[in-house]
Amino acid sequence: MKKLNDIRTGRHCVFSMHVHLVFVAKYRRRVFDKAAIDRLRALFTKICADFEAELKEMDGDIDHVHLLVNYPPKVAVSA
Repeated sequence: MKKLNDIRTGRHCVFSMHVHLVFVAKYRRRVFDKAAIDRLRALFTKICADFEAELKEMDGDIDHVHLLVNYPPKVAVSA
């Protein structure tokens, strides 16, 4: 069951849209360490703010990064 504060509103809509993104390093190379993941977290938070989206969760491993983003319907996922 969704909490009331998970639902966002716009002028003419009510929405709760989430997308799970996974960024994988080419050939699954081991390129992400703790410092790189922390830097990416800061960058993704800034980018989400530019698109009026919200970075709910972010975690990563040595060869991939997971994002859970809450975004408005006016933004395409591919953007």
